[in-house]
Amino acid sequence: MREYLLTLCITAAVTYLLTGPVRKFAIVAGAMPEIRARDVHREPTPRLGGIAMFFGLCAGLLVADHLTNLSEVFEKSNEPRALLSGAALIWLIGVLDDKFEIDALIKLGGQMIAAGVMVVQGLTILWIPVPGVGTVALTQWQGTLLTVALVVITINAVNFVDGLDGLAAGMVCIAAAAFFMYAYRIWYSYGIEAAAPASLFAVILMGMCLGFLPHNMHPARIFMGDSGSMLIGLVLAAGAISVTGQVDPDLMNLFSGSERNSVHQMVPVYIPLVMPLTIIAIPAADLILAIVRRTWRGQSPFAADRGHLHHRLLEIGHSHSRAVLIMYFFSALIAFGALAYSVNAASMWIVLSVVFLSAIGLVLLLLPRFTPRAPRWAESLVPPRYRRRKVAAAEDSGAGDAAVEVEGEERVPVTVGVSGVNGATAVGHRTGTR
Repeated sequence: MREYLLTLCITAAVTYLLTGPVRKFAIVAGAMPEIRARDVHREPTPRLGGIAMFFGLCAGLLVADHLTNLSEVFEKSNEPRALLSGAALIWLIGVLDDKFEIDALIKLGGQMIAAGVMVVQGLTILWIPVPGVGTVALTQWQGTLLTVALVVITINAVNFVDGLDGLAAGMVCIAAAAFFMYAYRIWYSYGIEAAAPASLFAVILMGMCLGFLPHNMHPARIFMGDSGSMLIGLVLAAGAISVTGQVDPDLMNLFSGSERNSVHQMVPVYIPLVMPLTIIAIPAADLILAIVRRTWRGQSPFAADRGHLHHRLLEIGHSHSRAVLIMYFFSALIAFGALAYSVNAASMWIVLSVVFLSAIGLVLLLLPRFTPRAPRWAESLVPPRYRRRKVAAAEDSGAGDAAVEVEGEERVPVTVGVSGVNGATAVGHRTGTR
């Protein structure tokens, strides 16, 4: 565990320290588009934050390769090299898109090629557990198609939520934390070394996100761009592919005892293995809803709009920061709820806790204008937005909308359904506000 912690700290430190110079480079390189009517941010902000995240990934893999225990992952598996190859390709495509806005089909093809590169080097799904049947081996073509599909879906799902400052990096960090706990438990508790690469990928992904978040929190000083959103999406998919297609559930000896007990014991395995997208359930749901919404309107699935979940949170009155925190809350609830259920599916307390926390989340959604206030003796210890101040509101007589300034933070209502907003897909014309 200490080696994992060291790898995480090195990855986060390298990403954090490089983000400042990368921001200056992005400004000089002109990767700072002008503000458009469809943008959520109000000041020109440079992109290319994915450059720092990629070098953080390289630093994490390099450090892990020189550690006593983690070096065995590189000796016994080719998956880290496969990840680095696919990440380098998708990162290069993202950098070019951040600067030149390359064609959507080229990006889609690049995502497939990056997934194919990982498949060729051994990072692929070999088998899947099927309820009632057991472990089903896949043919080479079946494994390749399933791997490519999972990579493309995950990349675009992550890119879909890259619409507010700090949203994508924070949600992916939460998902990676939950995924690390699950993969590490498989490796440490069951002694299955095939789960070690997934644990390493999750730790490095957490470091990349944690190192970038201080620069990306509202108000963001730099955006990760497609070079970052597609990169972290690919790393997240690589971990899911590794633990799904490489770890044989038969090695966990879960089929002992009666048939009823075997099925009951396999439930925790089905959740994270058969459905790895539960760790990014919010982005996946946003992806599906956007495709359905645009198709219903007769638009292309890649057409941009302001109907994403985070845009709707702004539209009903939540501030930028609160909308991000609410998305964090539900991401953590789903990811760690699935993790807890995989540990002990028989505990009713887990289900009751998830239901209770869901109710709290719904209450938060229904109170968009509620701002907690700290006691006067603690005001010096909390951010200015939580101190007791007067609320100033100014109404726009022409449009009838109000721009409300609460504790120094400006709320601008967002109109749902306006075509052309950022954050469409990773294969759209302009894939995100980042």
